[in-house]
This record gives sequence, structure tokens and C-alpha cells, in this order.
Amino acid sequence: MLSYRHAFHAGNHADVLKHMVTIQLLRYLGQKDTPYMVIDTHAGAGVYALDGNYASKNAEYETGIAPLWDRTDLPAAVAEYVQLVKDLNPSGKMRYYPGSPYCANQVMREQDRLRLFELHPTESKVLADNFRKLDAHAAEQGKRPSGRGRRVLVERGDGFLALKALLPPPSRRALVLIDPPYEDKRDYQRVKETLQDALVRFPTGTYAVWYPVLQRIESKNFSDRLKRLGAKSWLNVTLSISSPQPDGFGLHTSGMFLLNPPWTLEATLKEVMPYLVKVLGRDAGAGFLLESGEA
Repeated sequence: MLSYRHAFHAGNHADVLKHMVTIQLLRYLGQKDTPYMVIDTHAGAGVYALDGNYASKNAEYETGIAPLWDRTDLPAAVAEYVQLVKDLNPSGKMRYYPGSPYCANQVMREQDRLRLFELHPTESKVLADNFRKLDAHAAEQGKRPSGRGRRVLVERGDGFLALKALLPPPSRRALVLIDPPYEDKRDYQRVKETLQDALVRFPTGTYAVWYPVLQRIESKNFSDRLKRLGAKSWLNVTLSISSPQPDGFGLHTSGMFLLNPPWTLEATLKEVMPYLVKVLGRDAGAGFLLESGEA
């Protein structure tokens, strides 16, 4: 199935959770001088136009980045995330939204490496084009280019399969982002099998999985299945902005499941999640779940 386009959902509440957590993971990895690698198995297009045909159709960013844009009381982790989005919009108007590849590229250092995989032919082409545009813009501003071809590699392909050849990375430090569309219910099983294999190849890596919380059975049981993978430690966080709709459609809740997370992340989320519920919540069904465990 290659019909999914993330642009329809760019900047929504799920993106807020996913990208805020991703930035915190990268900041933690950057505390040591040793290089690290970021592997994004489902990279998407990298940058999205919020006034474009896709994003403006349902304007899902109004459930996520929009309510945060002008707030002056943002917790530190949320403020850093919002500032990164604002840096992509120097005019001050909210026009563009960064995907995970852009977020990673902005936070990473010169010595770190970014490996991006996208199977959708159109998304993959747009991703490569976006990084070329970023390099051209950086050159105009006299800033550091992304380093495509060495520091950043963009490849059209199945990220699940590509991951095998990259683990363990040379530096033995990596963040693996796994964010499939879950249009095909087999994605849930593929995530689990991919993580099982990855933990054998690279048991100390940090793995971050985004997932939707839906009414379908595969989604309801997903986090419990990941808890049993045998990682040294795990953390699960979900954000709900509303009660489920009676017809079962629409995304009201999403989660980030982390294997081998930084020890600092849980405390950060304890501060941040109540704030996100307060600002993004739409009815009495809004809330969050934060749980962790060890092998």
C-alpha cells in the first residue's frame, strides 16, 4: 500500500508528541562527543507546506502546532520543539512544518550521520528535493549545508529491510525512528519483528516507535507486545486530545514507545504531558498515559 501521504496530517497532535520526543532523544545523545547515527525507516517528505492542498484539506495542524504557536508559557522541551518549527518559518507566519528528517538534521552535529528511507516514490523524491533546497538555502545564508551524500543519505526503499545492514553502527550509538503509516495492519507485526531482529544486532540502541491508538485489535495490543521484546528498559507515552468518535474514525490518541530510552526522558514527560493535555485537549476524554519498565 503506497497511498499514504503524511502531508494530510502534518503538524497535528501526534506530530507534536513524536517530534518533541525525538528532539529530546537527540539532545541526550549529543551530550557525548562520540558520533551517533539516526536511522529513519519511514522518513516521509521531510518538510510540509501547511497551506498546501494536502495539509489544508483537514487542517490537522490546528490540533497540534497551531495552539502552541503563540504561547508564552511553554515548558522547556515544548519550547525547544516550537522554536525549531519557527526557525523553519522566519517570516513569523506558520507556513511550513518539519518532519522527523528536518528535526534530526537541525539538532544533529557535524560528526553525526542521518540515514533516511522512504518507499513511497513521490514522497522519496520530495524528500531528496527538500534536502537539496535546504542545502541551497544554507549556501545563500552562508550556513552549513546538510552534507548530503556523506552526513545525510536519502534512499528510496523499505526501511524495515534496510535497517538490518546498518546495525550495529560503527560508533555503537544510534537512534532508530520507526513510523510506518499503519494503513496495512501487517505494519504492527513488521514493527515487532524488525525490533526483535534489531535488538539482537544492536541491543544497546535506542528505538523510538510512533503508533496510533485505534479501535482495531492490532493497535490495542501493540504496546503490550513491545513491552515483551526483552529490551533492557522501555517507556510508553500516549497523548489523547479527545474521546473516540462514535463512528471510530479519526485519530484522537497516539503514542511513542521507546526501547532503551534515556533515563532523563520520563521526568521531562511528567512535566510536559499535563501541559499538552491542557493546551491541546478538546473534551473530557483528553489525557495521557506514561509508563515505564525494565527487563
